Amino acid sequence: MQNEAIDIILDEHRSLAAVLHGLRHLVREMRERNKAPDFRLLGAMLYYLDAFSEKLHNPKESTYLFTLLRKRTREADDVIDLLEKQHAESSQLGRDLEHALARLEAGMPDGLAQFSDAVDKLMEEAWPHMATEEKVLIPLARKHLLPADWAEIARAFGENGDPRFGAEPDHEFRDLFSRIVNLAPPPIGVGPDLR
Repeated sequence: MQNEAIDIILDEHRSLAAVLHGLRHLVREMRERNKAPDFRLLGAMLYYLDAFSEKLHNPKESTYLFTLLRKRTREADDVIDLLEKQHAESSQLGRDLEHALARLEAGMPDGLAQFSDAVDKLMEEAWPHMATEEKVLIPLARKHLLPADWAEIARAFGENGDPRFGAEPDHEFRDLFSRIVNLAPPPIGVGPDLR
């Protein structure tokens, strides 16, 4: 169960990272190649990043992984405190990004610069956060959690999901991720090339 639980967490990180990478690529295309923004695609990406993190991924990490690790050891307290603080701050970063996208869509003169800055700020926070979870927290969890803990985490993160979140959000976000891939032009996705 340990490997299954960790694989699911890492897979969710890869999905988030793919959307972040795609978002950065689109901003670079707008800035450097003067490509017109695809607001439908950008909106879907922002919704995915916000809703997936806030409604599915982060709550499961906090409720299961962080709580069970705190129960088993004090060794992880500082890193969990940091990660929980970052989870709280990520909500504000998401709101800032949404406001910046609204300014861009409204045609404000500084819209692209503000949106680009908001994307950069999100990237500056997201990469180290996921790296801390993967390189510090998960090794501590491997060291301290019991097989029953891993089974609970795997159930929570698995296909059936936590009953409080239901199975539907997992499918909703998988469908949204597929939609993003289908809307996004190469090299991000398989959508039409906007050249």
